[in-house]
Amino acid sequence: MTVNKLRFAPSPTGNLHIGNARTLILNYIYSKAIDGKLILRIDDTDTERSEERYYKSILNDIDWLEIDIFDIKRQSEKTEKYQDIANKLIEQGKLYPCFETDEELNRARKLSLSRGQPPIYDRSALNLTEEQKNAYKANGINPYWRFKLDREVVEWNDLIRGRQTIDCGSFSDPVLIRADGSFLYTLPSVVDDIDLEITHILRGEDHVSNTATQIQLFKTLNASIPNFGHHSLMVQKDGSRMSKRSGSLSLEEVRESGIEPITLINYCARIGTSDAVEAFQTTDELVKNYDLSKISRSPARFSVEELEVLNKKIIQNIPFERASDRLGQDGITGENVEKFWNVIRTNINNIHEAKKWWDIIGDNPINAIESVNKEVITSAKELLPENPWNENTWSEWTGKIAAKTGLKGKELYLPIRIALTGETSGPELATFILLLGKDKVQKRLDIYI
Repeated sequence: MTVNKLRFAPSPTGNLHIGNARTLILNYIYSKAIDGKLILRIDDTDTERSEERYYKSILNDIDWLEIDIFDIKRQSEKTEKYQDIANKLIEQGKLYPCFETDEELNRARKLSLSRGQPPIYDRSALNLTEEQKNAYKANGINPYWRFKLDREVVEWNDLIRGRQTIDCGSFSDPVLIRADGSFLYTLPSVVDDIDLEITHILRGEDHVSNTATQIQLFKTLNASIPNFGHHSLMVQKDGSRMSKRSGSLSLEEVRESGIEPITLINYCARIGTSDAVEAFQTTDELVKNYDLSKISRSPARFSVEELEVLNKKIIQNIPFERASDRLGQDGITGENVEKFWNVIRTNINNIHEAKKWWDIIGDNPINAIESVNKEVITSAKELLPENPWNENTWSEWTGKIAAKTGLKGKELYLPIRIALTGETSGPELATFILLLGKDKVQKRLDIYI
């Protein structure tokens, strides 16, 4: 029985950003939908740019998202395997050495364009004699290696885009190995997909042309061809490309801003699809009826504001059992924490903001706002109910204040809120005063009189 396997393949050359997160999350949700396994493949063949700190950062991000990874593989540990496969391709005549410099290639491209011809590589290196090749090497010029494409139309049924056709005669034979002997993306990727028995590949649409080359490589190596799916890329809300300069967020920044993992998963799984983004509390709810064909061909427009609004909806419905550990990390502990959480969670944008309200119900000084109607505060103190306090205390208390002052609505409630919390908005005072207790309420009213 074939086991469905997918892979997420980042390069440890920087922190994962929101666009990477979408690819990761789409792979994760789809793997769960088809009862598959998700493998993390670290594409670290670029030894100059790959750094261990970024590898650890990737692991931290995946752990924060609580995404289940079946296995982790690093390409830097398989260089010998890639070289063995390259040698076989050389023996088959499918990988051939080239010696042109960048300047020579640029001149050739310009010449082709001036003649109205497509600027593709003319395979002149295939005409080199062994004597000419040796002469290059004797002069210290090492070859780079191109994969000899079959000049044919490659077709596949894309999981997202539908039927795709790519004419391999319309572009140059791709370079698979640099002159310094290091491997570019294509060959290691195919070799790994074969070794790991990858059955499905989900990635950005910028890889569509690569897929034609890779399908030819799979065929050349007599391997099964995975099912490919290419999703639209993510752009800024105004349609501009995402980049560090234009404000693309790293997952580290997203995490530090207080966004919940499930918020980001909800958002990335649904943005750019025909389904509305919803505030699901678990990934299992997302997996139900998950359909890749709902992903639009149009770019997915990312909005920080939409992400924050979704996060607030998620927070409002997080049960205390899931929030308790996080609250404890901010020093929010004790027997009344569950009551506290249920009172304030509808008035915070992220869990870290709970600390502000925890401090307010504590013994910390609150903000002093001068422009408060002292008449309301004085009446509030005079009419302060006796213990025990319950769910009816607030309405009975404010009813008496309103009768005495003739005030109602904001004019009545705002001065009391400011006196008790130092804030002009916040949780329902009917439940909040029960957290404060009579003694603390009386003390804060005294401060304003």
